[in-house]
Amino acid sequence: MTTTGQSAPPAPRERIQAVPLRHPGRWLGAAVLGFLVIFLLQGWLANPRMEWEVVGEYLFSPAVLSGLGTTLLLTLLAMIVGVAGGIVLAVLRMSPNPLLAALSAFYIWVFRGVPLLVQLLFWYFLSAVVPKIGLGVPWGPTFFEVDTNLIITQLTAAVLGLGLHEAAYMAEIVRAGITSVDHGQTEAAHALGLTRFQTLRKIILPQAMRVIIPPTGNQVVSMLKTTSLVFAIAVPELLTSIQGIYSRNFQQVALLTVACFWYLVATTVLNAGQHYIERRFSR
Repeated sequence: MTTTGQSAPPAPRERIQAVPLRHPGRWLGAAVLGFLVIFLLQGWLANPRMEWEVVGEYLFSPAVLSGLGTTLLLTLLAMIVGVAGGIVLAVLRMSPNPLLAALSAFYIWVFRGVPLLVQLLFWYFLSAVVPKIGLGVPWGPTFFEVDTNLIITQLTAAVLGLGLHEAAYMAEIVRAGITSVDHGQTEAAHALGLTRFQTLRKIILPQAMRVIIPPTGNQVVSMLKTTSLVFAIAVPELLTSIQGIYSRNFQQVALLTVACFWYLVATTVLNAGQHYIERRFSR
C-alpha cells in the first residue's frame, strides 16, 4: 500500500572524477622558450669577447662606486623635489581659484612638453641669461647678490632639471589619487570643522596613497635610469664614470656590463621597497 503525497527518496549521485585539463601546447611552448633562454645565456656567458675578467676588475672600482653613489643621490633629491612639487601642483590644479589652476596647468604643459635633456642644458647654461642672482625689492634696490655659477653648479642643475620635470608628472599622479577618494569624505571633514589643509593631510592623502604609491614607485625606478642623461652636463654619475673609464682602456662592452649590473641591483632594491610600501598602505 502506497502513501499519497510523499515523494520517493532521490537516487544517490555518482561521484564525479574531475580530471585536470591538460595543456600540451603550453608545456611545449615553455620548454622551447626555456631552451632558447638557456642557449642565449650560455652563448653570452661563454663568449670570450665579453671579457668577464675586466668586468670583475671594475665591478667594485672606486670610480664606479662613486658614480653609483651620485646616481642614487640624484635619484633621491630629484624625487623629493618632484613629489613635493607634484603635491603642490596637484592641489593648485584642483583649486577653485581659476588663476591658480591655470598656472598649475601651464607649468605641467611646459615641463611635460619640453624634452628633459633640453631642460638640463637650460639650467646648466642659466648663467648666460641670468649672470647674477640677487635678493631685494622688485624693480628696486638689491640687498644681496651672488654669481649664478656659484649657486647653479652641475649637481644643482641636474637636481633642478630632473626634479622640476618630475614634478609635472607627479602632479597628475597625485591628482588622480586625490580624485579617487569619494568627495563625501571632504564634505564630512568640513562639517567636522577641519580646514582644507587638515582635510587634505589627515583625510584625503592617507586614502589616496593606495592609488599614488604604485605609479610613484615606477617613477622612482624610471628616475634612477633617467639620471644617465646628466652625462650631457658632465655630472659624474654611474654612466659618466663608466664612459670615463672605457674612453681610456677602450673596453666598452665590459664596462657597460658593469653599468647594467649596478642599475639592475639598484632597480631590484627599489622594487622591493615599493612592494613593502604598497603592502603597508593596502592594510
